[in-house]
Amino acid sequence: MPDELPDWVVSDIENAEFTDTRKVDGTGVILELYDKDNKADVQLYEPVEDGRHIITMDVPAGSDTKTLEKGTVYCFVFEQHKAPLGKKTVEYLLNEKGIEMDAIYRFGLQSLEAVDADGTGGG
Repeated sequence: MPDELPDWVVSDIENAEFTDTRKVDGTGVILELYDKDNKADVQLYEPVEDGRHIITMDVPAGSDTKTLEKGTVYCFVFEQHKAPLGKKTVEYLLNEKGIEMDAIYRFGLQSLEAVDADGTGGG
């Protein structure tokens, strides 16, 4: 298949170490909830470090996602984990695939609160 990545690129991505973690606050809406996988697709009003507005967050196991509503505005507190990719992988992705990417990210939800119509937190 022509779109497949070489094994060494796949290995670099799969084995990348998340060495940079920081706490991020953001506002946005839940687009989709994946209860089975404990994940949520979220559209943030403010971009994350790599410029994206839509991210997938890991939701803590045991969280009651049934109370969350798609389309409701929430204030999110989450951890952003960053794993830099090797120089050779970065160059391959850019030159062979036209993908500008020097790191991979993982996002973990810590807390969220619904925002009222007046822009303040819910209760």
